[in-house]
Amino acid sequence: MDCIVPVPLHPRRLRERGFNQSELLSESLALASGISHAPRLLSKISPTRSQTTLGRRDRKKNLRGTFALSRGATAANRRILLVDDIYTTGCTVEECARVLRRAGARGVRVVTLARSIL
Repeated sequence: MDCIVPVPLHPRRLRERGFNQSELLSESLALASGISHAPRLLSKISPTRSQTTLGRRDRKKNLRGTFALSRGATAANRRILLVDDIYTTGCTVEECARVLRRAGARGVRVVTLARSIL
């Protein structure tokens, strides 16, 4: 792996919460592994409604186009470990991985802390 990247929160949500749990996890993983941490590679450019009551199809629709490569960032030819806190349907990490692959990432792997059942 070339770098570890957390799933980003929208800036408004980050201000409300005060922290990004995926970023805290990815930072610890980067420190423990010695792999570069890239917490600003991805951005969440659009707020989304809560996904807790949505099924897979609606989650996918809710997330489409909400993530982007941050200005000035590059994913080209990088092998990326994407970190999220909870995996429910996989829609969030799928959308992030799609953005990274379109930006030229050589590979995207995913790790999550927990698995949730809908």
